[in-house]
Amino acid sequence: MNPTQRKYRATFILDNRGKEESIDQIVDGVKQVISEVKGEVTGVENLGRRDFVRVTDKKLTGATYVHIDFSGPASAPAGLHDKLRLNHSVYRTFVRSA
Repeated sequence: MNPTQRKYRATFILDNRGKEESIDQIVDGVKQVISEVKGEVTGVENLGRRDFVRVTDKKLTGATYVHIDFSGPASAPAGLHDKLRLNHSVYRTFVRSA
């Protein structure tokens, strides 16, 4: 690994209500966005569908959670948030250093 690369773990809450895309297709799209921000995916873990503890939308009481481990530059998390901001299949994104 390059010394300027950092390791990250991102948690994505995916929403495919009313869409023809499967969860795997959405994850492939997220992996493509990670590569666009110069990141390299090292692992994917699908946690399955979980109910929300605090419901903000009565029509969406739960969604699919996915962990993606990746390495990338320090600017990768901000770039990832910017690129996924308008993607309605990704309901929430949480990125932390691993």
